[in-house]
Amino acid sequence: MIKHLGLKAYGKINLGLDVLRKRDDGYHEVRMIMQTVGLYDRIDIIYRDEPGIEVETNLYYLPNNENNLVYKAADLLLKEFQIPHGVHIKLKKFIPVAAGMAGGSSDAAAVLFGVNKMFGLGLTMEGLMKRGVRIGADVPYCVMRGTALAEGIGEVLTPLPPMPQCQVLIAKPGISVSTKFVYDNLHANDLRPEQHPDIDGMIEAIKNRDVQLLASRFGNVLETVTIKEYPVIEKIKDVMKEYGAAGAMMSGSGPTVFGLFTSPRAAQEAHEVLRYGQYQHLAKQVYLTNFYNNKA
Repeated sequence: MIKHLGLKAYGKINLGLDVLRKRDDGYHEVRMIMQTVGLYDRIDIIYRDEPGIEVETNLYYLPNNENNLVYKAADLLLKEFQIPHGVHIKLKKFIPVAAGMAGGSSDAAAVLFGVNKMFGLGLTMEGLMKRGVRIGADVPYCVMRGTALAEGIGEVLTPLPPMPQCQVLIAKPGISVSTKFVYDNLHANDLRPEQHPDIDGMIEAIKNRDVQLLASRFGNVLETVTIKEYPVIEKIKDVMKEYGAAGAMMSGSGPTVFGLFTSPRAAQEAHEVLRYGQYQHLAKQVYLTNFYNNKA
């Protein structure tokens, strides 16, 4: 029996995000290119003899009960397999919260993986993904990781070839964006053809391992709503491009912005100026990382 597991829950960015239409049931049909990045939360799962789930976090405002996705993930498996023991989960957050980087979903995915391993449940990756969708739409992707095309309402996943490695600069301004507000104000069925990003073109660039071409085709249709409401997002994109980013874009519904750099020196300079320099007022959290790719 494994008594203690230390895990990393990696964040994600959207290299491309298109909304095709709003369905009659209120959900939006999407085509997105998802990419795992090297920025991660740390999770420790500690075995308890007695039943029950305890959660502790390093952020006072995060719930430590069934409203936290890590609790939901552990609870789902412990109940399904009628395990008479419990777990203590320590969550140390580094991925920005409510930032369009699937931090909570990634934490849940890591706990599904950890509980499965700790109690020898024998679930495959597909088995974990199938259960993950009951916790949140991004959880199956966070179980899978890597580079992937997400379709449907985000739950239909197709793995793509791994992205060539480059520097990823992540900057989150000190604002919170409601995903519901963004989708409610998108009016997906009224978008003009030129407002839709070229997702197929981006997939082609990924297959050709061409970061510059990919960046030139960047597009996130949700920017049409979020940037209008929060112009600081556009300012951060401009700074990244001014300092040599091949491209910069908002991730998910925002407000996080990321830039791809093929020059480590340029990435470092952009990181310095946004974190400590003349543009530090634009972003509250700034991280320099890279892509996380699944091992072949």
